[in-house]
Amino acid sequence: MDETNAPRMATWVKMVFFIGDILLLLVALLIVTEVPRPISLPYACLLVAAVAIGGILSTIPFLVEFKAMVQLAEVEGLKSSTAQLQDLERLTHQIRLATGQWQTVQEHCSKAVSSAQEIGSRMIQEGKDFAQFMEKANDSERTHLRLEIDKLRRAESEWLEVVVRICDHVYALHRAALNSGQPGLAEQLTRFQHAVRDSARRIGLVPHEAKENDLFDEQAHQLFDPNHQASPGALIAETVATGYTLQGQPIRRIVVALKETGPGHAGTSPLGQLSLVPDEPSESVDETV
Repeated sequence: MDETNAPRMATWVKMVFFIGDILLLLVALLIVTEVPRPISLPYACLLVAAVAIGGILSTIPFLVEFKAMVQLAEVEGLKSSTAQLQDLERLTHQIRLATGQWQTVQEHCSKAVSSAQEIGSRMIQEGKDFAQFMEKANDSERTHLRLEIDKLRRAESEWLEVVVRICDHVYALHRAALNSGQPGLAEQLTRFQHAVRDSARRIGLVPHEAKENDLFDEQAHQLFDPNHQASPGALIAETVATGYTLQGQPIRRIVVALKETGPGHAGTSPLGQLSLVPDEPSESVDETV
């Protein structure tokens, strides 16, 4: 409630109460000043009554205004409640209309859901039938593809082994030319070896050689004799056969001779007996097929 619209008592009415209060306070003051000491009981009672009645008279205007403000607030609350009840009735009417429309929409939705379920069931059944048909149709093709992949793997292993053997023999010829003391022959075989290695790099086959006086590393190096164990800290004397990586994956470690057994201790096995790292079967072949 706005304080500017609050009910106010007339000023002259308030003045009447204030004048009565002042008169009673004057009576109490006369009693205090004029009555001889000690004040007798009747005067004391009159003094207390004058002060109490004066206080009551001074508060009456404010109490009356407060009561009027409370009544006005109650009236305004009733008006607001009435307006809210009217809004509630309109809202109830709108809810009834919305409920009817919702029931209609629900019926249409139920029909649409039933139709969608029927269509979905048909699609699932047709999908199963099509999957069965495709599975039967692809059995022969899958078997054929598996056979072709096996052939390609065997062919890849065979040509990789052939290329590695060629590179090994070219490396052996190059070493023999270097040890022959004929610079012309060594230069020609060096160029020939570079040409062969450049051709091998085009398919991802890269040869690797060990340096003299490098420490023997079982992860990167190997000996011809599998029964011979290199002692810790053994140094490499020379590279007997190069190691290879195919597209970054190691397929054979570098075959070396160690200084501890002499540069000539390379074994008696021919180059053709050096084996490659076996290829691991692909886990995704069956899924791809």
